[in-house]
Amino acid sequence: MLILGSLPGERSLAAGRYYAHPQNRFWHLVGIAIRQDLETLDYDRRLTALLAARIGLWDTVASARRVGSLDAAIREAEPNALAELAASLPALRAVAFNGATAVRIGMPQLAGTGLALIPLPSSSPAYAAMPLAQKQKLWSALREFLV
Repeated sequence: MLILGSLPGERSLAAGRYYAHPQNRFWHLVGIAIRQDLETLDYDRRLTALLAARIGLWDTVASARRVGSLDAAIREAEPNALAELAASLPALRAVAFNGATAVRIGMPQLAGTGLALIPLPSSSPAYAAMPLAQKQKLWSALREFLV
């Protein structure tokens, strides 16, 4: 499985780590999917746990201009070559999209590939329109695609 976000925010870029903002619920939500508490682990152990679950992380946006961390501020986005990446991963069964921007940019590139494409609510603290319990339920659906 591959989980695609849009573009790392300022905090993540500064730290050189995915989902580094302490209020981002990504590690909590993906931890529910793999049935492991990732929030208590250091970053390297989090990545090791994802790899053990056969989950990769990447972004739908290769480069862009953006002031701040909000997806709404993304300008001049250049998408990553997602179809090429998917074609190079013969064991890939599913791609999940973390948030509406990732869906909008990434899903059209992977339509028709035969992969399961899974839109998920954003784990970002900026997306508060959906209660955490509902996000947890939707993210736990990833279990279906895990080995």
